[in-house]
Amino acid sequence: MVFAEIVRPRRITKKNKMNYSFKIEENFLVISLSGDLIGEENGPEIIAELEKHNSNGSLNAIIDISDVRYINSSGIGVLITLLTKVRNKDGELCLINPSESVQKLLIITKLQAIFKVFDTISEAKLKLSV
Repeated sequence: MVFAEIVRPRRITKKNKMNYSFKIEENFLVISLSGDLIGEENGPEIIAELEKHNSNGSLNAIIDISDVRYINSSGIGVLITLLTKVRNKDGELCLINPSESVQKLLIITKLQAIFKVFDTISEAKLKLSV
């Protein structure tokens, strides 16, 4: 059974633009982020949206960060908060295809040991389904 729910993309039009969208694909919440992940500007809305989807129990979330150019320390906090909220409900969260600069940030902060990182959404779905 395949569930598909499209949630209208939202756009923050401040100094540092962040676009994001949420959709359900095959029982996975897929969050697509692009632009600069500045936690204090975008974080509360992104977390609230995940909480709406995560309120019914276990949920696996996939965050596509392939188009994220920059993440500040508050943005890292947002990712960790999302991971914690999903894992607290016995779900799993993974990141998809980080850019070279974001990948370096994950290595420097040792977050590559905490987050599962995959190259594609298809690969993440396959690994999380096991």
